[in-house]
Amino acid sequence: MRIVLRADLASVGKRGDIVEVADGFARNYLVPKGAAMLATPGVTAQAAAMRRSRDTRDARDREGAETVARQLVPAVIRIKARSSADGRLFGSVTATDIVQSVSEQVGIELDRRRLALAEPIKALGVHEIPMKLHSDVEFRVTVEVVPA
Repeated sequence: MRIVLRADLASVGKRGDIVEVADGFARNYLVPKGAAMLATPGVTAQAAAMRRSRDTRDARDREGAETVARQLVPAVIRIKARSSADGRLFGSVTATDIVQSVSEQVGIELDRRRLALAEPIKALGVHEIPMKLHSDVEFRVTVEVVPA
């Protein structure tokens, strides 16, 4: 069955896409939930408008992410933390601490979920933290943890 998606679905497609799915999946799940509608000629024209608006929004978001990346890549974010004599921290530096420091030092508000911090930082020194602001924009933020 051909349907037009009204919402982004991870395994099916993005909003405005015209996709072919199983009849039962469309009838019993997608259409009743409001995530899709049958692909009639009028609806396909509406889907084209949804795709155009999605593309312009995506381009605007990518441009904003690239601007933020150009500002953050050369910057070194310094975070003061209490530590022992051998360089181990009393506690840790989390994604929330990094985002707060970026806001204070560079003036850019970020979402902590965009940082790909596998585990909190527990040692002094320079750390490279991967960040993904957009599906096409990935970069590394340099964080230097110094003794307080």
